[in-house]
Amino acid sequence: MTTVDNDKPQLMTPFDQLGGHAAVMALAGAFYDAMEREEAELTALHRQAEGTPGRVHPDVRARFALFLIGWLGGPQDYVAQNGHPRLRMRHARVAIDVGMRDAWLRAMKVALDQQGVQGELRSFLDQRFAHVADFLRTQDA
Repeated sequence: MTTVDNDKPQLMTPFDQLGGHAAVMALAGAFYDAMEREEAELTALHRQAEGTPGRVHPDVRARFALFLIGWLGGPQDYVAQNGHPRLRMRHARVAIDVGMRDAWLRAMKVALDQQGVQGELRSFLDQRFAHVADFLRTQDA
């Protein structure tokens, strides 16, 4: 818990608990590295969705990092630059089934492990990521 000038206690956000901007940027990078290294089908789906061959485009990585920063309670730079995330709408054209959801979660697990995220924060993030990943499925199978 931290205090602000008016001495009202404020709970630390997951963004703060992770270590702020640099830590969340590192988490996003670790996620994409894990995805590209270990989840070939998910990587192919990302490349297909963005229309680029090879590695996932650096702009996509940066946009995800900005989104993650805001989603975790940090500065809302993503919204300022891109508008409301509208995750469901932005993912509607992508074939996300249970297998793709699980691949995304595996890559995020590797990234969280790599960044040493543990304890209550890890439990909270595992639950939140699982909820969002399932929410974004566009196919039942």
